[in-house]
This record gives sequence, structure tokens and C-alpha cells, in this order.
Amino acid sequence: MNPLASLHCKPLDGRAALSAQEIDAQLQLVDGWLLDEGAIQKTFRFADYHRTTAFVNAVAWIAYREDHHPDIAFGYDRCTVRFATDSAGGITANDFICAAKLDSLLA
Repeated sequence: MNPLASLHCKPLDGRAALSAQEIDAQLQLVDGWLLDEGAIQKTFRFADYHRTTAFVNAVAWIAYREDHHPDIAFGYDRCTVRFATDSAGGITANDFICAAKLDSLLA
């Protein structure tokens, strides 16, 4: 399991977003996540709508527990999740923590 998945999101208390170099380093720790227009994003594929919606519900539960909420778009057999931290104006460690938690759902 990715060590990031065992961490929890923390209040940022006005801290700035990660630098481009920090984002590049963190992207190496989360499989399949890509930088896309100021957010990290990944599309997950599933066999059917039931499995897709189950995953979406699990994402919602993690977002609630971590108090860190992604943008989610989904259809019959896919779900795209995007993380960025609006209050920091970019991508933060919290985004990568949640990305690792989502990956661990399917490990």
C-alpha cells in the first residue's frame, strides 16, 4: 500500500500550493494520476454501472472523512476524479493523500 494512503488531510492554514517540482515528485508516488490544468486527475474503469457507482460512493465517503472534496464525473463504466485545493490556489499534499486513498480502494 502507498504510504500516502495512511496519512490524513490537514488544515492548510494559509499554506501555498506545491511547487511544480514538488508536484512532479508526488506524481511519481501515485500510479496513473496526471497533471491536468491545475489539478491531478485519474480515470478509473469498471465492468458495469453498479461497480462504477459503488466506487463513486466510496470516493464520496473518503472525501467526507478527509474533508477534502474532488470533482467527480462518471458514466456507465468509468469515473474521472480531479483533485485541487481551491483555498491554496493549486495542488497540495492533501490532494495526493486522497489520490493514494482512492488507489488503495482498488489494490
